[in-house]
Amino acid sequence: MNEAPTTAMVLAAGVGSRMRPLTNDRPKALVEVAGRPLIDHMLDRLADAGVIRAVVNVHAFADRLEAYLKRRAKAPTLIISDERGELLETGGGLKKARALLGEAPVFVANIDSVWIETGAPALGALAKAWDPATMDVCLLLTPTETALGFDGPGDFFLEGDGRLAFRDDAPAAPFAYIGAHICKPQIVDGEPLAPFSLARVWRRLATDGRLHGVVLEGEWMHVGDPAARDAAERRLAAHTKATGSP
Repeated sequence: MNEAPTTAMVLAAGVGSRMRPLTNDRPKALVEVAGRPLIDHMLDRLADAGVIRAVVNVHAFADRLEAYLKRRAKAPTLIISDERGELLETGGGLKKARALLGEAPVFVANIDSVWIETGAPALGALAKAWDPATMDVCLLLTPTETALGFDGPGDFFLEGDGRLAFRDDAPAAPFAYIGAHICKPQIVDGEPLAPFSLARVWRRLATDGRLHGVVLEGEWMHVGDPAARDAAERRLAAHTKATGSP
């Protein structure tokens, strides 16, 4: 069995323009959902999955986010990747942090995803599905029909062997990427240090059959704007009331 990654990259540098006015005085990572900043939701998930060190990139309100993270006493150990000079998007952010990540596979996570698990722990299932012999990236997915705060046409088609194909010209696809994956950090080694989306790399890997996915057993909430934040809080509160667990 392949070992789960113990290092993660947390993408927390975004401006969060769609989240305004909640991001008028703070980074999106510090917007609270159910009494906790978004970044804590993700860092706690990563810690539970066995991550011992996480690289966090910063840009918008970088000083405030760094100060908050320095006060965080729980695992994982945090390392800052500074993007104050230029926001590099998901791919450029991974490239900028490349030297901090090492050579072993890593978790990569956004901070605007919150979910409820009804089956196996999501990041654990992702790690269980990870096979570096057959894949370079494995994405965590959810059916679009059950997603909260997401109204797009979907991102991917999922084959029986776990390989992914992009929606491309199809009017819709059944699965959406929910902001967490495992990858070999070497996938950005040939890329320039400049703003670019990881989706560009994923497309190349999908052509080679090296982009795979696994489906979340639970309910995903995309916290992309104030209304979605409020909807996520209501859904989490209802879950806590029904089950007695957060």
